[in-house]
Amino acid sequence: MPGTLFVVATPLGNLEDASPRLARILRESALVLAEDTRRTRQLCDLLGITAPRIARCDEHAEERRVGEVLELLRAGKDVALVSDAGTPAIADPG
Repeated sequence: MPGTLFVVATPLGNLEDASPRLARILRESALVLAEDTRRTRQLCDLLGITAPRIARCDEHAEERRVGEVLELLRAGKDVALVSDAGTPAIADPG
C-alpha cells in the first residue's frame, strides 16, 4: 500500500493556531518538506514534535526531492508538504 502525500495548511498568523491533525501528521510523517525549514522547525518545537526529518523543498530544491519522495511513498511512508503559512502549492492564503 503506498504512503500518502499530505498537503498541510499551516497557521497564517499565530503558530499556536495549529490543529491537532496538523500535529499528528507532522509527528507521523517519515519526511516533512518545507519552504523554510527554520519556520517549520519552530512549529514542530512549539508542538513538542522532536522526531520529524525536515528537508527544504522550495522552488530551488523541488526537482532534487521528487525521486526521494516517490521512493518513500512507494514504500508506504507518509510525507508532509508544508509552507510558511497557508496552503502550499495551491493558494496562499488558502
